[in-house]
Amino acid sequence: MNRGKIVAIITGAISIILALAYLLLVQLLDFRGEMKPAPLSQLSHQSLLLVYILPKNG
Repeated sequence: MNRGKIVAIITGAISIILALAYLLLVQLLDFRGEMKPAPLSQLSHQSLLLVYILPKNG
């Protein structure tokens, strides 16, 4: 076999392994159940700061 064919086979195998690992991870995360929103009492209060710069006259 030439070097290019070996590299193609190795990268293909790595690609398949990564794809299977991704599918396994997604299945594990999906198995945890329905996602529920955080309680409102646990959310941090965020403030909004608005800045308006007046143009100079002259």
